[in-house]
Amino acid sequence: MRKTSLALAVIAGTLGLTLSQVANAEFIKDSKASLELRNFYMNRDLRHTTAAQQSKREEWAQGFILRAESGFTEGTVGFGLDAYAGLGLKLDSSDERAGTNLLPNGFRDEGPGEYSEATATFKAKVSKTVLKVGGLMPKLPSVSANDSRLLPQNFLGGHLNSQEIAGLTFDAGQLKELNQRDSSDFQDLSVNAAGGIRNFQFSGKGNQGDDFNFAGLSYKWLDNLTTTYHYGELEELYKQHIFGLVHVLPIADKQSFKTDLRYARSTDDGSSNIDNNYFGAMFTYALSGHSFGLGYQKMSGDTGYAYLSGTDPYLVNYVQIGDFANKDETSWQARYDFNFASIGIPGLTFMTRYISGDNIDRGPGVSEGKEWERDMDIGYVVQEGPLKNLGLKWRNATMRSDGLGEFDENRLIVSYTLPLF
Repeated sequence: MRKTSLALAVIAGTLGLTLSQVANAEFIKDSKASLELRNFYMNRDLRHTTAAQQSKREEWAQGFILRAESGFTEGTVGFGLDAYAGLGLKLDSSDERAGTNLLPNGFRDEGPGEYSEATATFKAKVSKTVLKVGGLMPKLPSVSANDSRLLPQNFLGGHLNSQEIAGLTFDAGQLKELNQRDSSDFQDLSVNAAGGIRNFQFSGKGNQGDDFNFAGLSYKWLDNLTTTYHYGELEELYKQHIFGLVHVLPIADKQSFKTDLRYARSTDDGSSNIDNNYFGAMFTYALSGHSFGLGYQKMSGDTGYAYLSGTDPYLVNYVQIGDFANKDETSWQARYDFNFASIGIPGLTFMTRYISGDNIDRGPGVSEGKEWERDMDIGYVVQEGPLKNLGLKWRNATMRSDGLGEFDENRLIVSYTLPLF
């Protein structure tokens, strides 16, 4: 783990380019900034009984997340600057309860009382094409930054987004390093090989790769039909082709049927044995405030599904704890959502789901593995008054897995976003 000089170089270079144009009207007029306060308590019962193993992870922390975005200077090529800063404060922890990923610590290592991070992003715009260089938080099928703890995961690199043709979105770029959600340092990129039964084998630098290259197209054929293709490559470790289709069929007033189909083909890139075919499907019937979902996910090939360490993978059965992406695993999901706005209580939402996976290849001479997970979320966002935008959420999960172990988990999150300008 290390501080990177690239972040400092981007900040210095961007400031030198843009500060001379601060007086530009569009640069100022389109600027915005916000401060999010995120209070996070997490308790994960590991259900271990031996003294040599950790039995519980339990921590409480306060996060501050500052996001600022400028407009673009006037002219054929517009320039701008974005900035992000995060601060995490420990409220309660111990070396015996550490390791929730809220703070930079682990079992028998209580860690520091605070940690911080900051990035700047230079951006340039021509017509409807924007290039960003510096700190990035991409949300793409090939790579999606995780924001499920105190501070968000972020990357250093470049990202080009173009929407010159109506309905067509093109993305391409390269990521150099990442800052995990519980760290203040940038690290080399790696394959998520922790936990589960993936059957990954690595040579050379292990599961660490070089740059991550990505490109993709998304086309909106109709208001209710979108198809996507994305490519991702972690140099030396894996290549991945991802296809997706989303269609929403209107049935009647306040009724619809959504189809979400996904396929990915992953292969090695010279220093691994990665070989995976993934198919996923999620069907959701919505009626007024109710949503009923049924999901299916299938893994085949010599290994499980590959994705960048710590990121959100493009899987329909990636949920609170598990991703159900082990070698040869087949999994099903049943999900129910209810939005209380339909009965006159806006801001209150509820979700519950159950996922069951089996047929996991645990190796020669070992029986097939199984796992299941049950999740429940209930959240409320204050809609008006002095506490408007105050959010409260309780997330509960139970998991039993032949690969990961046994977990009972609760997360309590209180958040408030204050617009600064």
